[in-house]
Amino acid sequence: MASIGIFDSGYGGLTVFKSIAARMPEYNYIYLGDNARAPYGNRSFETVYEYTLECVEWLFAAGCELVILACNTASAKALRTIQQHDLPRLGAHKRVLGVIRPTAEVVGQYSRSKHIGILGTMGTVQSESYLIEIKNFAPDMEVTQHACPLWVPLVEANAYQTEAAQLIIRSDVSQLLEQDEQIDAILLACTHYPILTPILQQFVPDSVSIISQGELVADSLADYLQRHPEMETRMDKKGAELFFTTGDAGDFEAHASLFFGKEIKAGTCNVVKK
Repeated sequence: MASIGIFDSGYGGLTVFKSIAARMPEYNYIYLGDNARAPYGNRSFETVYEYTLECVEWLFAAGCELVILACNTASAKALRTIQQHDLPRLGAHKRVLGVIRPTAEVVGQYSRSKHIGILGTMGTVQSESYLIEIKNFAPDMEVTQHACPLWVPLVEANAYQTEAAQLIIRSDVSQLLEQDEQIDAILLACTHYPILTPILQQFVPDSVSIISQGELVADSLADYLQRHPEMETRMDKKGAELFFTTGDAGDFEAHASLFFGKEIKAGTCNVVKK
């Protein structure tokens, strides 16, 4: 029997994992954070692909047959290549899914004006993945993007509540809204960003909704398993949750409660093949 693997470059994917586990607590899960090499946001397509593939292969070897890339940068820069080039080699029955497509499928439902703003890492914004995917599902939607390269480092350093950090966050939000005054929904296109929601609510007008990805991805995964019984029946259902990091386990555990909502124990691993 197999587990569901959940991967992120660091801690942010825990916000998605939290929603998935709440939606489907019966499954076995293995979470892997590549904290030793985070953040991914400003890295090249080639580097993100290389790092993501190493982590996916590690999760497959650990007993996962379905892996969720709970990382927008990895979904934007590595998912398609892994699906098309590597999965035939790794196993035709294995699957790797991302967070961009399931988000793009439904995000249009949150906007009455049909004007949506995207806040993400430099890598996600430059890939234009959301522009492409949202146009596929909602061609009449106007999508405006803005990159926030400092947000992930601020969150991972637990420095996002400082006065300087709030000035940065406020500036980024203002720059997005100034591009299109009709925006009435903002998608947080990075799994770290939900931690900033209380701060963002101070700078975003009440008429603008803030959308996090966790519940959207959880609903999409539940639907996927329902539509693919050949995968669902292979999943182990003992409610086990395992956590691993390529970085320091103690540091990972200290941060995890902020993202996951409860204390966890983590192991360390080396995803690079020797």
